[in-house]
Amino acid sequence: MNRVSRPRIVGVIPVRYGSTRFAGKALASIAGKTLVRHVYERAHASRSVEELVVATDDPRIADEARSFGARVVMTSPEHSCGTERVAEAASALDADIVVDLQGDEIVSDGRMLDECVEPLLKPDPPDVSTLASEITEQADVDDPNVVKVVTDLDGDALFFSRSPIPNTTRARPDRAGAGGTAGGGLEFRFLRHVGIYAYGRDFLLGFVRLPRTPLELAESLEQLRVLEHGRRMSVVLTRHRSLGVDTPSDVERAERFLQSLDAPGRAAGARGAEATG
Repeated sequence: MNRVSRPRIVGVIPVRYGSTRFAGKALASIAGKTLVRHVYERAHASRSVEELVVATDDPRIADEARSFGARVVMTSPEHSCGTERVAEAASALDADIVVDLQGDEIVSDGRMLDECVEPLLKPDPPDVSTLASEITEQADVDDPNVVKVVTDLDGDALFFSRSPIPNTTRARPDRAGAGGTAGGGLEFRFLRHVGIYAYGRDFLLGFVRLPRTPLELAESLEQLRVLEHGRRMSVVLTRHRSLGVDTPSDVERAERFLQSLDAPGRAAGARGAEATG
């Protein structure tokens, strides 16, 4: 950190127009607002993030973001992943810690960003931190679109996979994990990775220059590059929820998700919804 006092924390939302499964999804209308606006407004409820910017290479997305008051950083169209786009934006920002929130990930509560940042504020911070939540349905355990994570006893990431991990086929049900069983009838605890990251800015700028790694390529999960290069990633368990929009069919799911957050008994904060999942 380059400050004696509390570090400056900036959030970056990488957004592109092209998507193999859902082109232009950032501008898709969901409950009367575009997806990128929902992502921005809900993340804006974070208490620790001092500034939130949208990083894009597309003028249509830039115009939409500016229309609801977001700061926009234009980036190269040549990036192969969102992390590279975040790093380019971060290189031009005054920040000590950079929070990477995917442009298609609607969070139930902006405090999820605060939870993600917390490990980097400790005396012995990791290089990166991220979030995970308990999986309660077997269908999600088996779904390759739901990324699973396993951690060591200190809560640092050991591995991420699209396959069910840990493999419990040879385990006895009476050894259902030190963390207890999950709800929904699952005998073992499985963790779903939530795609929010917090990086020390200097590490982030160096990370995108590291060569891609075998397991990263095998799983198509860039966070594995951190682990394969021997760096430390903390995993914070959150009770809040998020929903990723990957296909046109997810629009209806997202509308139901947002309705559930705005249902009676849930509070809306002054800068965005403050719903507990």
